[in-house]
Amino acid sequence: MVTTDVHARVAVRDDLRALAGYHSAQVDVDVRLNTNESPYPPPDSWRSELAAELANIDWHRYPDRNAAELRRAIAVWHGVEAAQVFAANGSNEVLQTVLLAYAGAGRTVATFEPTYQLHAHIARLTGATVVSGERAPDFRLDVSEIDRIVDACEPSVTFLCSPNNPTGLVEPRANVDRLLSTSAGLVVVDEAYAQFADWTALDLVEEAVPLAVVRTFSKTWSMAAARLGYLIAPSWVVAELDEVVLPYHLDAVTQLAGRLALRHIDEMGERVAHIVAERERVARNLGSLEVTVVPSGANFILFRALDRRGDAVWQGLVERGVLVRDCSSWRRLDGCLRVTIGTPDENDRFLAALADVLADAGGSAR
Repeated sequence: MVTTDVHARVAVRDDLRALAGYHSAQVDVDVRLNTNESPYPPPDSWRSELAAELANIDWHRYPDRNAAELRRAIAVWHGVEAAQVFAANGSNEVLQTVLLAYAGAGRTVATFEPTYQLHAHIARLTGATVVSGERAPDFRLDVSEIDRIVDACEPSVTFLCSPNNPTGLVEPRANVDRLLSTSAGLVVVDEAYAQFADWTALDLVEEAVPLAVVRTFSKTWSMAAARLGYLIAPSWVVAELDEVVLPYHLDAVTQLAGRLALRHIDEMGERVAHIVAERERVARNLGSLEVTVVPSGANFILFRALDRRGDAVWQGLVERGVLVRDCSSWRRLDGCLRVTIGTPDENDRFLAALADVLADAGGSAR
């Protein structure tokens, strides 16, 4: 056991003492709808291809340091140059690398709350100052607030999440355009859920535009276990990220899994369409219950139970075998819960459990 004296001598940085990590409750239940994963496994054909190709990996050699084949495959899919693609261990490592390169001590990172918590968290870990703009009560972002934040703090990096996590709202293109026209720093649009939405900022990426768009294989590609994310940006941004990231950071199996996944774009599209249809069905059914629903362009829905404590509703769902994300203690999200869209059966069980919790005559969720 580490003694108090040693702990005092070997101390964490002062600016990290007050920070808490990013956590999601892990509970043993039948229906897990709390982490925005795909409810379906990858195609069987992808599994077979991956198993066959694993036999060809030179396990005694380091992986391709530049992930060149994977970058080329992603570039072909998006119609960009391979030099505009950066890949890493999940989109979170992509975000970390961006912030290591463009944030840090003496620089400011801007977010608009509520939004994905790791944007601000990782920025603080790099030593940057985080300035948070405010969204409207309906969670939309007004152009005047964008102007206020940019004018006040001149951020080195500004984050927009579209669709926004945890609200699910798709950021209007006008807001991205406004940031690009007013900010002198790098604009990062986090599109972890973009395939479920009706527009993407990828079309705005150009060599002369300080815009980076971040994507992930974790959601629509059913590859959360592989931890693969990437970024599309001007080649000069990617070159700076390559200087910062650790050598051989992306292992050979992950690179292979990503390349093979891109052979199954049609299957991915079918899954997206199915999940979107389920999202709309769940939203309609939630509309008949005593909750308010935030319009979603993602694979999840944020809702607030009327006159009920969010943590109590969450607990009532857990007691009925359903796990969702309790956001009720997060800033600006009092009483809110977020449910991932699952299979039709999982969604039906969630809706039935929520209706039962809300109808509980004992009032335990009040």
